[in-house]
Parts: sequence; C-alpha cells; structure tokens
Amino acid sequence: MTFKTDKIDDFLVVFNANKEKIRNTNGCSFLELYRDKTNSSIFFTYSYWNTAQDLENYRCSELFKDVWAKTKVLFDDKPEAWSVDKVVSLR
Repeated sequence: MTFKTDKIDDFLVVFNANKEKIRNTNGCSFLELYRDKTNSSIFFTYSYWNTAQDLENYRCSELFKDVWAKTKVLFDDKPEAWSVDKVVSLR
C-alpha cells in the first residue's frame, strides 16, 4: 500500500487502533506490518489465515469495511493484495 506522505500518520493511527481486532478475528493466526526501506510511503501487511473462507469472512465483516473505508482515502496509488500458498519454510 502506498500512502500520501501527509497521510502516513493517519494510516498508522487506523492500523494501531485495529490491529488487535484484526489479529483476533476468527481464523487469523498472524499479523505483521512492514514498511519499505527505500520508500517510507509504502507499507505491507502480512497475515496468516487458517482457511481461505476465514479470510473471505473477514473481508465481508464490519471490521474490514470500517478499516478499509478509513484506509482507502489515504492511498497515493492503487493498492495490491496477494493470497499465496507456502512452498517452503525453513526454521
């Protein structure tokens, strides 16, 4: 997600106010927020969902609708999202 420079703090307020609610949503087992090292306007959320249906349920929830409404007005570029399958994990 790329944010307008003057809206980054607004995004962080929205994220911090909702991160525990998102993480505690049924089916979410992991949530992190990353910031690009070279362009401080770019952020990534990274989350684990137990099933694709859990993620879809979240996307249809009032929590998501509220967070999205507050977040999308802050963008400076079209957001991108991916759902992926883990191929390899080394620990």
